[in-house]
Amino acid sequence: MLQKIHKLYCSYEKEEKWLNGMAAKGMMLKQYNVGTYFFEKDIPGKYIYRIELLENLPSHPESKSYIEFMEDTGVEYICSYMRWVYFRKKSSEGPFDLYSDLDSKIKHYNKVLQLFLIVFFINLMAMISNLVMGIQAMVNRNIYVNLGFAAISFIVACLIGRIIWVYKKKVKKLKKEKQLVE
Repeated sequence: MLQKIHKLYCSYEKEEKWLNGMAAKGMMLKQYNVGTYFFEKDIPGKYIYRIELLENLPSHPESKSYIEFMEDTGVEYICSYMRWVYFRKKSSEGPFDLYSDLDSKIKHYNKVLQLFLIVFFINLMAMISNLVMGIQAMVNRNIYVNLGFAAISFIVACLIGRIIWVYKKKVKKLKKEKQLVE
């Protein structure tokens, strides 16, 4: 029987850590859908989980080929949500890292950063649009719903901006590490 847990993450790293903590308790991820995780009981610590943001949707031929490649290396594809994919590997087979070198880590962080930048700008446009409509409604003595939506969009933009800032710092740190190695 599957156990359902509701949880939202803005950091795939924290989500990955939580999934591995659940696996250590014997709860293995079977499915994910918008903040809802479905777990199945199994042997504690049996799997190590990793999450990756693909270049394209999982149904895209390049993504399918990549997922098949991962499966050929002993990694199990669990599920996906939009471009995010969830993998696991038996912990008895040793460490499981998707990014073994600095270049692949930088590339991945840049993909995540790009995704959040797109969401940030879409949210920013919604905020500006609602602000303009809200000001027009004030002038015409109408309802103030759009100002409320503008305020919500502003708060969301601030939260996404913080996430962007964190990933930019990570990319900068990895690039410095890379320069030291070279």
